[in-house]
Order: sequence, then C-alpha cells, then structure tokens
Amino acid sequence: MADNIARVFADAIASDPTRPLLTWYDDATGERTELSGATLANWVAKTANLLVDEVALAPGDTAGVLLPPHWQTAAVLLGCWSAGLAVVDTPGDVDALFAAADRVAEADAWSAGERYALALAPFAAPLRQVPPGFADYVVEVRGHGDQFTAYPKGGPADAELLARAADRATELCLAAGDRVLVDAAVHPDPVDWLLAPLRAGASIVLCGNLDPSRLDARIATEKVTRSLT
Repeated sequence: MADNIARVFADAIASDPTRPLLTWYDDATGERTELSGATLANWVAKTANLLVDEVALAPGDTAGVLLPPHWQTAAVLLGCWSAGLAVVDTPGDVDALFAAADRVAEADAWSAGERYALALAPFAAPLRQVPPGFADYVVEVRGHGDQFTAYPKGGPADAELLARAADRATELCLAAGDRVLVDAAVHPDPVDWLLAPLRAGASIVLCGNLDPSRLDARIATEKVTRSLT
C-alpha cells in the first residue's frame, strides 16, 4: 500500500506529464482551466518551496486549509503534503493557514504562523485587496522554484489518507485511465475529488457551481468515462 502522497502524485503524471490531469470548470463565471500533470507539478513545487524556504517549515508541521474544491486548492494540498506537512481543517494552532478570500473571517479561530489568502479567481489573478494579516498566495508563490524534491518519508497522515483514497476509488469504481467528472458540491472532500482519482491513475474534471444543462455536452467534450454527480 502506498504511504506517500507525493510519490502517488509523481506516479500519476510519470507516464505522460503533458496530458491533462486536472481540468477546472466554474459554471458561475464560465472559467475553464486545464492543467497538465507537469503544470500542476510546477504549482505544487512552488507551494512546497514557499513553505520550506520562506516559512521554514519541516515534516510534521501543520497547515490549516480553508479552501473549497478548486485547482489552486489541489496545488496547496499537494504542496503541503510534498513538504511533509499534516493538513487540518479544524481550528487550532497551525504553522501556516490557507484561506479562501470569503473565509478569512474564520481565521480568528486559528493561531497561525503565516497566513495566505486565495482569490481563486480565473487565470490565477491576485486579490484586489489583501485582507489584513494575510499575504496573497498567488503573488507569494510565483517567485519560488518550480522544482521540489519531496521528502522520502510521507507526512504523518499520508498512509491513512491514501488508504481512504484507495477505498474510495474502489467504492466509486475508478480505474487507471479514467477521465472522472466530479461535482464539487457533491464531493467536497479532497479524498474524493483529488486523492482517489490520483490513487487510481485517473484524470479529473472538477466542476464548481455545476450547471446540469451543460453536463451532457461536457461529458462528451472532455471524454469523461466516470461521472460523480
């Protein structure tokens, strides 16, 4: 059983880093963002380098994540796991906190060394106004290197998360080579929308604010083989 999320991610893109790995749709804005394995890996590496080089975090440290399903959330989560961090979503003491712009008010319940806000805007646009006490994730992360050597040993929760992901991949009937469409509102847990597909060797079409009238056309256009709606 795999016990290192960074290694599972690397294996998921190894055969063809140029193929689409994660495609994000937001039907409220009309956004479509397609990331190849290589492109997502660059964002993951930049995030890990931000945490290690700038924040000086080490394996076993913790990150709080207050983010919805989104391609930038995938970069944050995989970056944290690559750096060996434990990711939590319940208030407490953490070494770094990542929050969507519309959730920064919840940060008062957290004690965090560094705080990053995300606009989650199309084209990875920065925040128009950075909340007090926060840095803008997309501005800060861009300056970091796009290569990162993940730690050989996974984070403290990797084995448990990947065991759950393997179970969910089986329950959801995911298989290697699948193109999986995921309704973010129905499957908000990253074990479902991110780790289970990666563990199975599938690629992801993640849909926020899914418009049911567009579903059939999207399944055809994206060559979806499995729909989680």
